[in-house]
Order: sequence, then structure tokens, then C-alpha cells
Amino acid sequence: MSSGTVLNPDEPAKKAGEGIDFDNPLASRRHRLKAPRHLGVRLGRSLGNAIESFVAARSVHPDVAVYDSGTFPWAERVEKNWRAIRAELDVIMARRESMPSFHEILAEAGTITTDNQWKTFFLLGPGMDCRKNQEQCPMTMRALKEIPDIKTAFFSILSPKKHIPAHRGAFNGVLRYHLGLIVPEPKEECRIRIGTQICHWEEGKSLIFDDTYNHEVWNDTEGYRVVLFVDFVRPMRSPHDQWVKGLLSLAARTPWLKEADGKQKKWEKKFYQSDAKKR
Repeated sequence: MSSGTVLNPDEPAKKAGEGIDFDNPLASRRHRLKAPRHLGVRLGRSLGNAIESFVAARSVHPDVAVYDSGTFPWAERVEKNWRAIRAELDVIMARRESMPSFHEILAEAGTITTDNQWKTFFLLGPGMDCRKNQEQCPMTMRALKEIPDIKTAFFSILSPKKHIPAHRGAFNGVLRYHLGLIVPEPKEECRIRIGTQICHWEEGKSLIFDDTYNHEVWNDTEGYRVVLFVDFVRPMRSPHDQWVKGLLSLAARTPWLKEADGKQKKWEKKFYQSDAKKR
């Protein structure tokens, strides 16, 4: 594994699954923070678990919480562009205070964050028009073209002392990619727990994981932590790949994602109008 994905970077690399306590509930994506109280919720959860088990069993790659970045050859190509991406980020960071907080774009994020300490700069999103932002980041957009079946991309900016509580993603038909861009020291105090594994970001290095495993984030440093945050379609065996892509296309039409597009457009209009007034 890459040094960003092991429990202790001083230990030798381990094979997927080695050293994980599978008796720990966090080692399973079926772990939930709250037990279902109603029959409908229990039935829905059972159906969701069955679908995710189906997806996991038919994936091209092993079903693990954290992946060796070498599993995806495109990750190295993205990493080669990290300094150009960082240069574009540095320009954007000058206006961090004007950026929207995550929950101000995606209402669902309000279950895990409600302050202004997790800022976002969206570049791609299902059904979202981010052309204005994309124009500010041509090198980043070029690098993102290396990622097959990319669905979402944004700069994820965590303020000092920000904690994102334990949560899990909605569907394992997508996997998550982080490219470390600004990682404050000490690195040990800026971390993410994915299932039972503690991972640390490194500037210019990739971290790839399945966000349907319970995960939690801490930035206990005095600096900002920024990653290029990407969701991409999990590689599946044919013909199940088309089934997953179809399911994701339906999800993109949900009201809450349409609402996110409206909020993104409203923010962009305000953000770039203020730029025009300054000229």
C-alpha cells in the first residue's frame, strides 16, 4: 500500500485485509450508527445491503475499505499534475472565505456539518453546471480527464480543528479518491478513519477508498487541509457495469441533487459578479 493508506506508515506494506479486526463492527460496511426503529427502515436497509453485496461481489477489484493506489493506474497520472493543480488551488484559496460551506450546496451534508469550517469549490457534480469554476482551473480539469467515469470533483477545504463525525456514503457503486494538496503538520493530527483503518494524507499522493464504510475525519492542526475530492464509478464486470451506471444516472435526477445545482448556480453568480465589480 502507499504510505497514505496504512495504519502506521513506519510498518511494512500489508496485503488488503491483513491485520484488520473483522470482529470489529466498523470493519463492515453494514455497520450503522443507529439501529432502525421502523419496519420500513429495516426493509429499506436490508434491500440496500443486498444491493451493495451484489455490487461488491461483481466488482473488478477486491472489495476492501482502502485501496492501494496502484490498483488504479490513472492515479499516478493525476499525481504527476499535482503541482499544477496546487498552483490553481493557491489562487482560489485567497478567496476561501467567500466559498460556500459543503452543506450550503448539498443539503444532505447538513447531517454531519453545519458550520463554515468545511468549504468547497465544485468542479463537477451530477446535474451541476460548474463551468465558471472550471474556467479557473484548466490544469485541474485536464488532470480530471484521466479518471474514468468520474462523477463528482471539488476542492475540499477543512479549517483548523475541524472534525467531521462518523458517517457513511449512500452507495458503493462509486469509490472515493483524494489527492493531497495541502496537508498541515503534524501529519498524525490530520487524519481519516475508514472502517478500522487510520489513514494520513500526503501532498501529491492518492488515497482511494470505499466511503460506504463508516469513516470520520479530524484536522487537529493549526493549518488548512485541502484535497481534490473525487467520486468515480466502481469498475464492474460486464454487464453489471451498465446496471450500476444506470442506477447512478437515476440518482442524479433526485430532487436534492437538482437543488444542489440551483444552489451552486446561485453561489457562482454572486461570486463572479463580485469579481466583475472589482475590475
